[in-house]
Amino acid sequence: MFSKILIANRGEIACRVIRTAKRLGIQTVAVYSEVDAGALHVRMADEAVLIGPAPSSQSYLKSDVILKAAQQTGAQAIHPGYGFLSENADFSKACKKAGIVFIGPSEKSINAMGLKDEAKAIMEKAGVPTVPGYKGANQEAKFLKEQADKIGYPVLIKAVAGGGGKGMRLVEKSADFLDLLGNCQREGKASFGNDHVLIEKYITKPRHIEMQVFGDTHGNVVHLFERDCSLQRRHQKVVEEAPAPGMTDKMRKAMGDAAVKAAEAIDYYGAGTIEFIVDTATNDFYFMEMNTRLQVEHPVTEMITGLDLVEWQLRVAAGEKLPLAQKDLSINGHAFEVRFYAEDPAQNFLPQTGPVRHFSYVLDDGMRVDTGIEAGDKVTSFYDPMIAKLIVWDKDRADAAAKMLHLLSATKLTGLNTNQEFLAAIFREKDFLKGDVDTGFIPRHEKTLMPADYGQPRVEELALACLYYALDLGAEETDDPWTAGGSWRSGVTPASRIVELSVRDQNFAVKLSVQGRTIRSADFEASLAACADGHIEALVNGHRIAAGIVADGKALSIFHQGRVVHMHPKMHDADDDHGASNGRIVTPMPGRVVSILVKKGESVEKGQPLLIMESMKVEITIRAGCAGRVEDLSVAVNDQLPDGALLAQIAAKE
Repeated sequence: MFSKILIANRGEIACRVIRTAKRLGIQTVAVYSEVDAGALHVRMADEAVLIGPAPSSQSYLKSDVILKAAQQTGAQAIHPGYGFLSENADFSKACKKAGIVFIGPSEKSINAMGLKDEAKAIMEKAGVPTVPGYKGANQEAKFLKEQADKIGYPVLIKAVAGGGGKGMRLVEKSADFLDLLGNCQREGKASFGNDHVLIEKYITKPRHIEMQVFGDTHGNVVHLFERDCSLQRRHQKVVEEAPAPGMTDKMRKAMGDAAVKAAEAIDYYGAGTIEFIVDTATNDFYFMEMNTRLQVEHPVTEMITGLDLVEWQLRVAAGEKLPLAQKDLSINGHAFEVRFYAEDPAQNFLPQTGPVRHFSYVLDDGMRVDTGIEAGDKVTSFYDPMIAKLIVWDKDRADAAAKMLHLLSATKLTGLNTNQEFLAAIFREKDFLKGDVDTGFIPRHEKTLMPADYGQPRVEELALACLYYALDLGAEETDDPWTAGGSWRSGVTPASRIVELSVRDQNFAVKLSVQGRTIRSADFEASLAACADGHIEALVNGHRIAAGIVADGKALSIFHQGRVVHMHPKMHDADDDHGASNGRIVTPMPGRVVSILVKKGESVEKGQPLLIMESMKVEITIRAGCAGRVEDLSVAVNDQLPDGALLAQIAAKE
């Protein structure tokens, strides 16, 4: 076994490899770009080497710099993770030439599976089922259209060097073929330097099921069963599970045998995945492609087999035989993985960047989180915005799904919008819980998974936020809780307060009466039960509500049954003035001018009412912040003004 390895990657997969290496007593070397200098994988490794600026083309894809780092640190092998150089045949070859072991397959195997058309030809020769289509050398547009017409629509045009959903077009009728062919060819050329395409029959309601394979350098090959990766968005996986729902023993054996046959056809060793497309109407399956590396979703296979696939990679790369034969492998229970991303489903899944201010989760038995992020780290625009992989296992699919919903509900991240609420909605969807999954699941259930109020506060969440601020729960405790912040009142006369909350550019102003631990507004009555250790409980309109809560001074985040609402608050007593001591009076929030109580040139006293505004059905009196003369009053009744707009300017009295 190696004594030291270098990980030519970053983020959660680098951390994942480091954990196994440490367990086996292997020293680790991390590589990092300038922007990753303080990253978790750098902090975890025994050594770390700077390899260049932030762009991956100048750092993580610089094979010569990475090889030099391995040689300088005495690393005997390089683990490429996934992405970056993991399926780069030239890098595999360069490692071998430098006398460093590439923890992955041979250059020959990578090349064999690198182009979709050549891979398909190899599989057909080996007797592995393939989707009907055309993969030949003739790339003349008219000829390709004739082939598509023969296959029958719909068809899928694929760039032969494509991947990750790029270089792929669905054609539903003959008249659209030539335009979409041109689009696909241009994207293939721009993204992969290759404009050749293949054409396949499009399965209208397919499932994406893949088989994990493993080979060694002694000629042994096994499969470690299947994973269902059907839940996808724009051809990118969102939820993965093992085993596949509804998979029969007969179908599993047929797919497993085909996968082993595919790996044997290219003398494969190391971890690999044979991806199949399955026609849900017939259960026929067809070879789609092979990934010659460890997959993002490998943890679900680890959970149902009890194996460490990174350890298997290391042992195979060190020349050992596979630890187990096919007859020794079995499935135990059910596992799910979700990809927790810094992206905003409410804005068409736009990636989010910035600092992670808080990140916590609660792990029970059968739960696991693989991440390269901790609180205080940043998500940058240079790399994939995945924060973590949340993984669960239980004895059956229903219990595993319930456990995933629990883990999602107990995970708290602030500072960035994420797809957390979207993921939780999947695990509540009835069709998903029944196992009725295919690659069209997310588009088909889009309105349920992303309702109109996605990310916006509902009444109960608004009530929890108002409790938190109106009762000063974030303030330091004093010896006398009845006077803490002036809002814990023992008398019979309730205090009046207005809590203003901004959520996704929408503003909510709630006028409250506050008495003891109870608040009342036009929409709710809420009584606090408990608030401690990031947890709040209350009785809201007669219903007991429990939620996670994180406040960091800039925002309040509420995590309620998988829903996530980030709020930016402003709280004041109902009779507070909104004036500034320098005489500049601005709107405290967006709203409409209801009444103007003074005139330009008029003398006013500090605290004197100037005008009345209405926002979210709440009227707020705007008062002078200092004594003086009204120098500017440029607004009129019924003016609709944004937050921070100038209302009046008072020349202060000397």
